[in-house]
Amino acid sequence: MLERVLRVLEYPKVIEQLGQRVSSSLGKEKVNQLKPSFIYEEVKKAQQSTYEGSTVLRLKGYVPFGGVQDIRPSIKRASIGGMLNPSELLDIANTLYGGRQLKLFLEGLLDSVELPILADLASQISSLKPLEQEIKSCIDDQAEVLDSASSALRQIRAQIRTAESRIREKLNQMTRVQSYQKMLQDPIVTIRNDRYCLPVKQEYRANFGGIVHDQSASGATLFIEPEAVVTINNQLREAKLKEEREIEKILRQLSESVSLEVEALSLNIAALADLDFIFAKAQYAKQIRAVQPKLNQEGYFNLKKARHPLIAEDEIVPISFDLGREYTSMIITGPNTGGKTVTLKTLGLLTLMSCSGLAIPAEEGSEIAVVSAVYADIGDEQSIEQSLSTFSSHMTNIVRILAELDHQSLVLFDELGAGTDPTEGAALAMAILDHVYQQGAKVVATTHYSELKAYAYNKDTVMNASVEFDVETLRPTYRLLVGVPGRSNAFSIAKRLGLSEEIIEQAKAQIGEDDSRVETMIASLEENQKLAEKEREEASQLKDEIATLKREIQKKEEQIDKEKEKRIDEAEKAAQEYFTKMMKEADQIITDLREAASNQEVVKEHVLIDAKKRLEAIQEASAGTKSKSKASPATGQAKRSTAQNLKPGDEVYVHSFGQKGHIVEQVSEQEYTVQIGIMKMKVSKAQLEKIKAQKQAIQTPRATVKKSNEPTKMELDLRGQTIDEAIMALDKYLDDAVMDNYHQVYVIHGKGTGQLRKGVQDYLKKHRNVKGMRLGGAGEGGSGVTVVELS
Repeated sequence: MLERVLRVLEYPKVIEQLGQRVSSSLGKEKVNQLKPSFIYEEVKKAQQSTYEGSTVLRLKGYVPFGGVQDIRPSIKRASIGGMLNPSELLDIANTLYGGRQLKLFLEGLLDSVELPILADLASQISSLKPLEQEIKSCIDDQAEVLDSASSALRQIRAQIRTAESRIREKLNQMTRVQSYQKMLQDPIVTIRNDRYCLPVKQEYRANFGGIVHDQSASGATLFIEPEAVVTINNQLREAKLKEEREIEKILRQLSESVSLEVEALSLNIAALADLDFIFAKAQYAKQIRAVQPKLNQEGYFNLKKARHPLIAEDEIVPISFDLGREYTSMIITGPNTGGKTVTLKTLGLLTLMSCSGLAIPAEEGSEIAVVSAVYADIGDEQSIEQSLSTFSSHMTNIVRILAELDHQSLVLFDELGAGTDPTEGAALAMAILDHVYQQGAKVVATTHYSELKAYAYNKDTVMNASVEFDVETLRPTYRLLVGVPGRSNAFSIAKRLGLSEEIIEQAKAQIGEDDSRVETMIASLEENQKLAEKEREEASQLKDEIATLKREIQKKEEQIDKEKEKRIDEAEKAAQEYFTKMMKEADQIITDLREAASNQEVVKEHVLIDAKKRLEAIQEASAGTKSKSKASPATGQAKRSTAQNLKPGDEVYVHSFGQKGHIVEQVSEQEYTVQIGIMKMKVSKAQLEKIKAQKQAIQTPRATVKKSNEPTKMELDLRGQTIDEAIMALDKYLDDAVMDNYHQVYVIHGKGTGQLRKGVQDYLKKHRNVKGMRLGGAGEGGSGVTVVELS
C-alpha cells in the first residue's frame, strides 16, 4: 500500500530532485533508500539533522565535500588480503583527506553554534593521516606509482631510462644514415610488443638482421628490431619485469596498511554518507525555499501558503488551511481542473516529505502531524487487464484503505463515489466518510456531489471548502476557499458563452427553491470570504510595515548608542593622552628640582618660584579637564569623594601631579598645603587621596611604601622595575634611611643587562645624601648589589 501511495503522490520525483543535490555516490545511495517514517522520534531526529545542515549552509554558504569516494569495495578486498591497484589506493587517500577537511570544517563551527547531530558524525571520522601520507608518498595524483616509493624502484627505473635512451640513440643513428633511409618506410622509431623497432620496407628485409615483430596491413612494411639493439631490448625487458614485481610489492604493502584500518575506514564512510545525505537535504530545502515544519503527534495540520514542490513557483497558487482541531474532515468541491486534486496531493506529499526529514515549501509556522500512515485514492484507476471499471477499481482500493487505517491515519479521497449513479454514489460517499470519522482518522475528500455540501454543513467535525472559479474569464483561479462550498456556476458560464436569457430563465425555473437559495447563499459566502481575505492581507501587510519600522528604529537607536560610546571613548582617550603629557611635565619639573638640589646646597628662590608656577599651571589645567571626565584617566578609578577626612601629617597621593606628599596645613575647607619633595604647594582637596585608602588603586612604585611606625629596612630590592620606577623608589628610600640615621644601605638591582645598575649608580652619584658607593663583595651579592654610604 505504501509503495502505491508514494507513486500516486509523486514522492519518487521528489527523491529524484533530492538526488541531484548529493556530492558523492554515498549520498546518492542514502537518498535512493529514503522512505518516510511514521515514528515521531525518528522523524524529529531526521528533521533536526536537516535543520543543522541548513544552519551550516546559512552561515557558510558551502560545505567542503571534495575527494570523497565510495571506497567500500576496495576496503572489503583489502580486508580479505586482496591487492589494491593504484587508483583504488588513491581514492582511499583522497577520501581520507576529504573526510578530514570536512571534520575540521564542522569542528570550526561548533564553538559558535550548537550542532549535536553533525558534531556526533564529525567525531566518528578518523583522521588516519599516516595512512593517507603513506599512500600519497607512493602514488601520484594520476594514480601512478612514484619512483620514490622505494629505493629499489628508483634504481630499476633509472636502469630502464638508461636502456631506453641507449636504444633510441642507436635507432635514431640508423634513421639518419643515408643508406638506411631509402630502406625505411618512415625515418622514425616505433614500438611493437614492447620492443623498439624500425618500419622497414618489405623488399629490404634481408638487409636488416634482427627480429620481425609485426607488419602493416598491406604487408609493405615490416617492423624489425635490429640486431644491434636486441641485447639492450632484452635488458630493458628484464628491467621492466623487475619494475612490475617491485610495484606489486609496494601495492601489497599499501594494501596491507589499508587492511589494518578497515574498521576506522568503514566508520568514516558511514559518517560521510550520512553527512552527504544531510547536506543534500539542506541544499534541496534551499532550492525549493522550504522551511522546517513544526511536528506534532495529535493529528493537527496547519499549512501556511504551502506549494507543491513539483510545480513551478510562478505557476502554483499557494494553499492554506487547518485540519485536525476544530474539524477532522474536509470536503472540497469545485469545477474540474480547478485545483482540487493538486490540493490533495500537496497535503499528502508534504506530509510524506516531513516524515522523511525533508523541509517543506511553505511559510514559517506551518505544522505537520506525524501520522501512522498516509492513504490515497487519487486518479483514474481503471484496469483493462483485470476488467475493472473506474468505479470498481476505486472501490477495491478504498476497501483496502478502510481495512488498514487507524485513528492516526491521513486519508485522501479524490472524487469520492464517482463513476456510478449520482444518488447512490453520494450516499456511499457519506457512509465512507462517516466510517473514517468513527475510526478517528483525518480525511480530505474532493467531490462534485451537491449532497456532500449539505453533509459537511450539518457535521460539526466536517468543513466545506472549494476552489475558486472566475466566471468573467471562465477559468479557475486555483485558490482554496475554506468554509465555502463550491458552486456549479452553470448558468453564469452558459450566459457568458452566449446562451439566450430566455433559456437560462427557463432552466432556473426547473430547479427547486431550496437549491436556488443554497446557490445564493454560497455566492454570498464567497463574497464575504474574499472580503475577509482581502482585509486579512491588508492587516498582515500593515503588521509587516510596523515590524519593519520597529526594526529600523531599533537599528537607529543602536547606531546612536554606538556613536555615543565611540565619542566617549575618543574623549577618554584624548583625556588620557593629555593627563599623560601633564604627568610627564610634572615628573620633569621634579627631576629638574632634584638635579638643582644635588648640584647646589640651597635651591635658589627663582628656581622654586618658576617650578611652583609650572606645577600650579599643570594642576589648574588638569583639574579643569578632569571635571569634565567621568573617571580619572591617570588612575582608571571613579571620581574621588571630597568627603574624606584629611588632616596635617597625612600622607597623600596628589593626582594632578602623580606624586606622593604630606599635608602641611589646611588652608581652607577645600584646599591644603602639601609638601612634595622639597616643594610646598597649595592643592585642591579633590586632587588629594590618602595613601592608605588608595593603596590598590594608585600606580605606586613596586618598592614597599614605608609606614610611619615601621623601621626602614637595610636593603631596597629594585629588581624587575624600570629605571624611572627604581629612581622614584630609591629617592624615597634614601630619605627614609637618612631619617632613620642609617650610614650604610644595600640597593639590590640584580645583574641582568646592567642597565638598571647603571641608571641607579648614575643617580646615586648625584644624590646629596650619598657619601660613596661600591659593588657588593663576595658575601654581599656581588655585582647585583650596590653598597651605599650615607652622609
